[in-house]
Amino acid sequence: MKKFISLFVAFAVALPLTAALAQGPGSSGVLFLLIAPGARAAGMGESFVSIADDATATYWNPAGLAFQKSSQISLMHSNWLPQLASDLYYDYATITKPLGPVGTAGLSLTFINLGDQIITGEDSPVPLGSFSSFELAVAGSFGSKLSENSAAGVTLKFIYSNLAPQVPNTTQKGDGRATAFAVDLGYLHKNLLINRLNFGMNLTNLGPKITYIDAAQADPLPTNLRLGFSYKLLEQEFNSLVLTTEVDRLLVAPKRNGKADPVFKALVTSLTDEPLKNELRHFIANVGAEYWYNNLLALRTGYHYDEVGKVKYISFGAGIKYSSLRFDFGYISAGEGHPLSDTIRGSITIGI
Repeated sequence: MKKFISLFVAFAVALPLTAALAQGPGSSGVLFLLIAPGARAAGMGESFVSIADDATATYWNPAGLAFQKSSQISLMHSNWLPQLASDLYYDYATITKPLGPVGTAGLSLTFINLGDQIITGEDSPVPLGSFSSFELAVAGSFGSKLSENSAAGVTLKFIYSNLAPQVPNTTQKGDGRATAFAVDLGYLHKNLLINRLNFGMNLTNLGPKITYIDAAQADPLPTNLRLGFSYKLLEQEFNSLVLTTEVDRLLVAPKRNGKADPVFKALVTSLTDEPLKNELRHFIANVGAEYWYNNLLALRTGYHYDEVGKVKYISFGAGIKYSSLRFDFGYISAGEGHPLSDTIRGSITIGI
């Protein structure tokens, strides 16, 4: 049974990795934290760290909350990896509220359902039962201005991973359930050097390792760095167009002698353990564009390029806004047979 739990844990964490940021030389747990919420950002190739101007800033860059002047609720649902399984789905919900001149606070919930699994014995394929697997994260965010055009933000997360239960009458010492804590740090600067140019940075999932079976097999959290720029190319009464670009890097070092580096050491070793040419290949590039007509109808497109993880796709999206309501959807065109192909995200944002 212990062997089964180990294999299932590896499968369950690898599944979101394929769908999110299949990058880097290391291995980590709770990779569902890398799945990007918000159908708007999805349609723009997941290049959103330098924009972060709606409620999903709680994920993309909490510093973006500082510039928001009204409360919002955003909800998203996606049938995840439809090419692989029919019972996987991902949900994200967030709410934000300005707190006057001190800044803006946010609360979010991330949930992924990994479907039903069959329990088998250590030496026999005979089913012993079944269970459901899921992972979730509850997070609180806060963003505050540092100056008229710059802001910083922080997100604190509680993470619960329920991959597999403990089964009696086996040699298993642990199970596939674990908890962890993490922090995100964000920065956003508007009108950097020239008007309409924004720069954003977000360092996510900083925290201690997560332990499933025993401490010796603990996995690091998927610490990730995002750096990006956006430029509003067109800003007229009825038409606006923004172009955005971003690079992502998973800061997880390979395990040595079966053990992962501590989180702060891994921030360095993950970037220096290979020749520079190889290290650069681990950066993921995203580009996107968003066009609005009359602040009513939006069209979006983007491109996601991950050379190491072999995840390359074009994304499309659209949005419609009426009063305080905005409906968005994003679609991934990844080619026939690709796990991400035909993945659709739908979200609603409500001003309150």
